Amino acid sequence: MKIIIAGAGEVGFHLAKLLSYESQDITLIDTRKESLAYADSHLDIRVLKGDATSVSVLQEAQIDSSDLVIAVTASETTNLTLCMLAKQLGCKRTIARISNTEFVEHKELIKFEQLGIDELISPEELAATEIQLLLNQSAFNDTYEFEDGALIMLGVSLPKSAPFVGKMVKEAAEIFPELHFMPIAMQRRGTQYTLIPRGDTVFNEEDQVYFITDKKGVDELYKLLGKKKEEIRNVMILGGSKVGLNTARDLCGNRFNVKLIEKSKEKAFEIADALPNALVINGDCRNVELLDEESLESMDAFIAVTGNSETNIMSCLVAKSRSIKKTIALVENMDYFQLSQSIGVDTLINKKLLAANHIFRHIRKGEVVALTRLNNLNAEILEFVVKPKSEVAGNIIKELDFPRSAIIGGVIRDGEGIIALGNFRITPGDRVVVCCLPRAIPKIEKLFL
Repeated sequence: MKIIIAGAGEVGFHLAKLLSYESQDITLIDTRKESLAYADSHLDIRVLKGDATSVSVLQEAQIDSSDLVIAVTASETTNLTLCMLAKQLGCKRTIARISNTEFVEHKELIKFEQLGIDELISPEELAATEIQLLLNQSAFNDTYEFEDGALIMLGVSLPKSAPFVGKMVKEAAEIFPELHFMPIAMQRRGTQYTLIPRGDTVFNEEDQVYFITDKKGVDELYKLLGKKKEEIRNVMILGGSKVGLNTARDLCGNRFNVKLIEKSKEKAFEIADALPNALVINGDCRNVELLDEESLESMDAFIAVTGNSETNIMSCLVAKSRSIKKTIALVENMDYFQLSQSIGVDTLINKKLLAANHIFRHIRKGEVVALTRLNNLNAEILEFVVKPKSEVAGNIIKELDFPRSAIIGGVIRDGEGIIALGNFRITPGDRVVVCCLPRAIPKIEKLFL
């Protein structure tokens, strides 16, 4: 597949890195020489310096024979213009990163496909959606839903009290045979090594473990882990950024009590006009006294989404010291994800990483309908639709030539989530959720092609 990526920032570089694992034909375009030099020395791709909206630059990138253009520069105008030009010059498919969430909200009204833009991606909208999902599963630090919750992925740090700590996966399965969940990935405390659990893998205290479960299994996991499903109603948001505004709007629409703090007086008044159901406070969010005056200790959740990652992390640590149930910090630097377990914040989110993962699912060769990359872990979860001629169709899971660095977490059949064990037979039309390390992706895709 011939892919042109415009923008060598974090989104573009992350996408190029993921795609280079699969030996795709990648051309990365940017105006900054230093960004391209780093990508050129670290990735097996072609780099091209120049303006991505220049027709001559696009012709040099062989736009007429490209399968996909991904426009993820910092400029929304550049991204939209590039996609329009790319379609006119012969590119088959285009994806544009945007910052104006109104475009996403009104995409039925404005026929973007007719303009040459096949897909719009808003990192701010994706971050707001992610935050709402995290608040709905308050005891867990990572979550993702497949097919409107038919299957749910939940990430959690195992407490000492969890009954399967010290036991192997197969022992835990024998002790709790009726449970509706399966471990699909884990990371040992203090390491950056991702494990795909097998029967002889031992659960340790403070392991970061990801489970696939159905709707029944969520309550079972809460019970087993000794965690309460805390009702979150009172939420404090720091920062009136686009992420903060979208999050506050979504939460107000779902009857949360929202208190938003914004440093800029003008912006605070604008937000107050736009969100009559939220309490908007003009003040410096770095002022701990202000947070206490605004009853920080009475909040159920604290969300820091200012433009400064360090401010967001430090504010969440202050909230944690006041025994807030759930803290979420927006961070710009992807390197912080490696530290998230030791920092003390419940969940770190990065809107660029969310955008890159969302775009990445459009590029898969197999019938991938959903994809997420696990925070902190070098693993991905993919959802495939089984074709009649797929190698997996009609076969029992344990008889498949499945790589050890991958695992089937569950199957969705006729809208119902099933935790599929070794004796489960996969049939055409099933939606299969797979967790795997990047090196296993090409082999997994062949099984589902």
